[in-house]
Amino acid sequence: MTDTRLRHGRASLGLSFFTQGVAFALLVTRLPAIQDRYGISDGLLPVFLAAVPILAGVGSVATEQLVKRIPPSVVLRWSQPVVLLALLGVGSGREVWQVAVALGAFGLAVGALDASMNMLGVSLQRMYGRSIMLGFHATYSLGGIVGASLAWVGARAELALFVSYLPVVAVLLPAALIGSRWYVDGVAASPVEPVRAGEKSAPEVGFKLLLPLCLVMTFAYIGDSTVSNWSAKYLQDVLGSSEQTATLPYNIYMVTTLLGRAVGDLGVRRFGAVAVVRCGTVLAAAGFGVVALAPGVGVGMVGFTMLGLGLCVIVPQTFAAAGRMFPGASDAAIARINVFNYVGFLVGAPLVGALGDAWSYRGAMLVPMVLVLVTLVYARSFATEGDRYGGGHERARTVDVG
Repeated sequence: MTDTRLRHGRASLGLSFFTQGVAFALLVTRLPAIQDRYGISDGLLPVFLAAVPILAGVGSVATEQLVKRIPPSVVLRWSQPVVLLALLGVGSGREVWQVAVALGAFGLAVGALDASMNMLGVSLQRMYGRSIMLGFHATYSLGGIVGASLAWVGARAELALFVSYLPVVAVLLPAALIGSRWYVDGVAASPVEPVRAGEKSAPEVGFKLLLPLCLVMTFAYIGDSTVSNWSAKYLQDVLGSSEQTATLPYNIYMVTTLLGRAVGDLGVRRFGAVAVVRCGTVLAAAGFGVVALAPGVGVGMVGFTMLGLGLCVIVPQTFAAAGRMFPGASDAAIARINVFNYVGFLVGAPLVGALGDAWSYRGAMLVPMVLVLVTLVYARSFATEGDRYGGGHERARTVDVG
């Protein structure tokens, strides 16, 4: 495979991660407007919110079966337009059943999209012979920041959802379709051991061996959903900030996530995945501790900054570790582990909310801190054979293609 083809494959996949970041941010940051447009009650809203990750899990499981018959690049090529069109559908309906159908399509397509994107990312990293997964997730974070910013503009200008979404979809949908021409599927890891799960001779993925990474993924997303769902309320109700200031922690979290992922691959190449994951885990746990003990707004902001820098490295490295753990069935492993990001998302928000109401929100912040620390117990799972390729930590398997 030529260096040029790998570079093009890396750029086109990065565009997909960016597009998905924009689309997801546009959905979740305009939830109040969606609720108002369709007259969804506060009691019914959690049902809609829970349905999306549940259906995404179904989409991820279905993708594991699909890639036995078609390449992951095909799944990604057609699931991304569905996500964007479903987003447009959310903004264009009038009846509750219409938004239900649109959100259902969004959830199923997101599950297929997330799974296939990370399948391609892991196989492309294998062909590069060095860590590049964090870079893909950095473009997702960048897309999230862009999407949230566009949503803020739309809300401030009081634009209808359809009017706010249409220009974004009009730009990103053709760009994603054009970029999909350069997706690169995996190649055989050895003459007898196929990389693609679609090969009939691919080995089975042992759930017992994969379980530590599933737990790590779940706990990381419990931490992430705690920040996204409760940071504003925590700053305002517990630390006494203004309503405007309460919007800052999530923005800070997203920016630090982008920065951490942008430089994270360099850390993996220099120190190895195990060291990077351990450092990220300790930093994230310390961030939750700082937030829980913060005497005021300033210290709370420091805690959320630490959280962004710490949590951001765990998820991309978990996907990469699953691919290394099952080099002959990496697609199946990634599809299965991807389900647990939705499990963490579903568990995190209600868990912290219930503990906050029954106990205290300061105490509730200690629960994700403890769960994230469990990653240290399983840190060696990130050092499966083939983890360290060069510079004393990573052994180059292929030519360096940039």
